[in-house]
Amino acid sequence: MLLICICDLVFSQTINIIPMPKKVEMGKGFFTMNDNIAIYYNDPQLEFLAGYTSATIKSLNNLNLAIKQADGVQHNSQVIYLLIDKKVKTAKEGYLLSVNPAAITIRAATSQGMFYGVQSLLQLIPVDGDRKIPALEIADEPRFSWRGLMLDVSRHFFTIAEVKRLIDQMVFYKFNILHLHLTDDQGWRLEIKKLPNLTKVGAWRVPRTGLWWDRDCPQDGEEATYGGFYTQEEIKDLVKYAAKRNVNILPEIDIPGHSLAAIAAYPWLSSSKNTFKVNPGCKFYGIDDNTLCAGKESTFEFLNTVLTEVAELFPFEYIHIGGDECYKGFWKKCEDCQKVMNDNGLKDEKELQSYFVKRLEKLLQGKGKKLMGWDEILEGGLAPNATVMSWRGMEGGIAATKANHHVVMSPNDFAYLDLYQGDPAIEPPTYSLLRLNKVYDFEPVPAGVDSAFILGGQGNLWTESVPTFRQAEYMFWPRSFALAEILWSPRSYRNWPDFISRTEVHLQRLLRADINYSRSFFDAIVTPTKDRSGNLLIQLSTEIEELTIYYTFDNTYPDHHSMLYIKGEKLSIPKDADTFRVITYREGKPIGRIITIPVVDLAKRIK
Repeated sequence: MLLICICDLVFSQTINIIPMPKKVEMGKGFFTMNDNIAIYYNDPQLEFLAGYTSATIKSLNNLNLAIKQADGVQHNSQVIYLLIDKKVKTAKEGYLLSVNPAAITIRAATSQGMFYGVQSLLQLIPVDGDRKIPALEIADEPRFSWRGLMLDVSRHFFTIAEVKRLIDQMVFYKFNILHLHLTDDQGWRLEIKKLPNLTKVGAWRVPRTGLWWDRDCPQDGEEATYGGFYTQEEIKDLVKYAAKRNVNILPEIDIPGHSLAAIAAYPWLSSSKNTFKVNPGCKFYGIDDNTLCAGKESTFEFLNTVLTEVAELFPFEYIHIGGDECYKGFWKKCEDCQKVMNDNGLKDEKELQSYFVKRLEKLLQGKGKKLMGWDEILEGGLAPNATVMSWRGMEGGIAATKANHHVVMSPNDFAYLDLYQGDPAIEPPTYSLLRLNKVYDFEPVPAGVDSAFILGGQGNLWTESVPTFRQAEYMFWPRSFALAEILWSPRSYRNWPDFISRTEVHLQRLLRADINYSRSFFDAIVTPTKDRSGNLLIQLSTEIEELTIYYTFDNTYPDHHSMLYIKGEKLSIPKDADTFRVITYREGKPIGRIITIPVVDLAKRIK
């Protein structure tokens, strides 16, 4: 049967799958869910998945489905079949999903493909409690093998239960890599049995709230009580939990910079050899020595110990070694570092970092692992087999592919989920802006680049301004919906209005599951400008169509009786007005939040 892709709004009103499947053909009729349905699976490796499917359906529709093992199709009605079939011609993670009034059948050549077929099936179950699933045929497979999200657990610690909750959320949208940023200046989160001070000292800092970098530094005698770490037994449990859900966990030990927590635990690791405290979010860069000494063999002995235990805990083929934002000022003053540079003919400290990374690569190869690092590892010369995660735009990734290195694209201007997703006046504080529509414009394969070297892409959540898991959810969703679709679906399928339609359905799913999310894409976009005479003007817009905008300058709160904004106009500021407020409506009802901005702050936004 010929399968075709249907990407228009008629399709989206019936099928609200994120990410969009590769090929779909709608059928006739419906499969109706009820308590008489049984789940049949034909391979012992699917036993967990059958139970997972039954439990998830119960949470969605309060149905209790029986589970049975069978060799194949039993020709029974009211059955969900999960069938490993080596004849299925899809990629490793691909699947075929068939729904007719009598049965639902998922076929895949691998358990991974079967898992993603189940996710599509679960998304077909209506969120409003309806138990009818439309008849259809889906043939689906991912565009990229690397579909990742990163959680920074160093700046703020998140429990194993919270990390598992994130895994459950991300697999519903077919992500398969969880990158854990385990170490940084603000905390060391992984137990290393041979180096107990890493968690005894490095996992804890003095408690602080307030804006990051504006906080007070630790005071003498102040007790470090904020933090936490994962025991090795907890990590083993987490790895197993993730593996059952087809998620690989990428551990990151950020070195040689971003190492203040490790240096606080073992001061001899730094070039300065001074005693420092774990940073609580106060200014320290270039003041405290947060960089491991690259000139002492004891540093590499330390790293061998750390990475030996890391390699044993995490079965994934990659270990991420960071390599970003390495302050080299203390290396310039370090006799050991300068001696290594002279002995090895290194012309500057960038080449010293390259020397450091190349030694790490050999060390990891001896443990059967591949090295991955942020794009700064390109500076001074890239290690022979290193994989680059490009974060400072796409340029580092492009350079790495031209040198025949594999790349994960994670540019900060498209994939940094710690950034504002709406107007800064009503969003948690951060430093730049990344709206949902821009995430949806992300393309991991730049023009002129050989796509064979692009493993895929990743969204990163740094947590300086994310103190709770509830806030982490708010930052992940719905922008991670966009990333999921970019990394799974064919590039040609992008359809912003259709994506928004499906997103609104999935926000209902998140609400029902008590998962926090942002509705910032419904808010007005406020763009201040100036005319030729220097007078302040305001232009308004929205991310999505069919919204009406109302505003006030008179210190009242706007509603549908307030001033109506006409698309394209530039608003003048009335004399002596001190506050601007704006809200969006759809179909006569408020949908966006009220944004309140002092006029003086509007003027400051003009660069």
